[in-house]
Amino acid sequence: MRIVMLGTGAALPDPDRCHTSILITLDSGRHLMLDCGHGATRQLMRVDVNPADVGDLFLTHLHHDHVCELPFFVISGWILNRVGARNIYGPDGTQKLVSHLFENGAFDADIRARGAYPARQANMEAIRPNVTEYKPGIILDDGEIRVTAALMDHIPAEISPCYGFRIEAEGKVVVFSGDTAPCDNILTLSRGADLLIHECTFTEAFIEHRRQSKVGTFSHTSPQDLGRLAVEAGVKQVIATHIGHVDSLSPVLKRAAGKHLPVDLMGPHQIDAFVSEIRSVYRGPLQIAHDLMRIDL
Repeated sequence: MRIVMLGTGAALPDPDRCHTSILITLDSGRHLMLDCGHGATRQLMRVDVNPADVGDLFLTHLHHDHVCELPFFVISGWILNRVGARNIYGPDGTQKLVSHLFENGAFDADIRARGAYPARQANMEAIRPNVTEYKPGIILDDGEIRVTAALMDHIPAEISPCYGFRIEAEGKVVVFSGDTAPCDNILTLSRGADLLIHECTFTEAFIEHRRQSKVGTFSHTSPQDLGRLAVEAGVKQVIATHIGHVDSLSPVLKRAAGKHLPVDLMGPHQIDAFVSEIRSVYRGPLQIAHDLMRIDL
């Protein structure tokens, strides 16, 4: 099994990180993707994967930095000659989102123009995804992979329920938290995992800034809390991802983030702070994610 961190950033535009997306490739050659943030399609091609060959997409929640690549990803698969509809598994609201995008939606003119030609007419199913809105529990078990979803603690469920995933395949267990504050469900989901990919958006200092400024959600997991989770769940290795721009030196980002983040604390040294704070609790294998990082299990 190969895992590639296609995008490892958070909600703001970041010159060094794409939005959240993870590719999992089984030894059989089957590709599945977790979330579909900006840049995912291009990143697939950078690791020699045709976007048309990704048959299953699992969305943790509907924040834009986890779904905004969706129309480009689907239409690109169509143009790249995907055969058949791909499967999209998402929380409540996913069907509504998809129904506004393609035929009779935002990209209707593009689809009608391209669909006038025989090559595109031959695979119209590629822009008609099969959407499954899942609930907590097993959302896919087809004999090759089993995916279990559990509710996380991020934004109010009446706006968009947020989930984490436990993926079991080829004798391995990979857990992806999506976005969440510490909660019992992620502990249960993570127990004994071979790999825990967990959001670690901000250090506690950055979380406290957002708590006080009320500029956005502060329902994220601090490095120390991630370390505690890894120890209690007994996971074999940890990747911290969804890095909230705290390491950026971009002048544009720092000017724009003045109300979002304590910009005077931003810089590459924050990666050392992540490691130090996680290591104060957890001593096992640890990596801080960067775009196109590859992990083989």
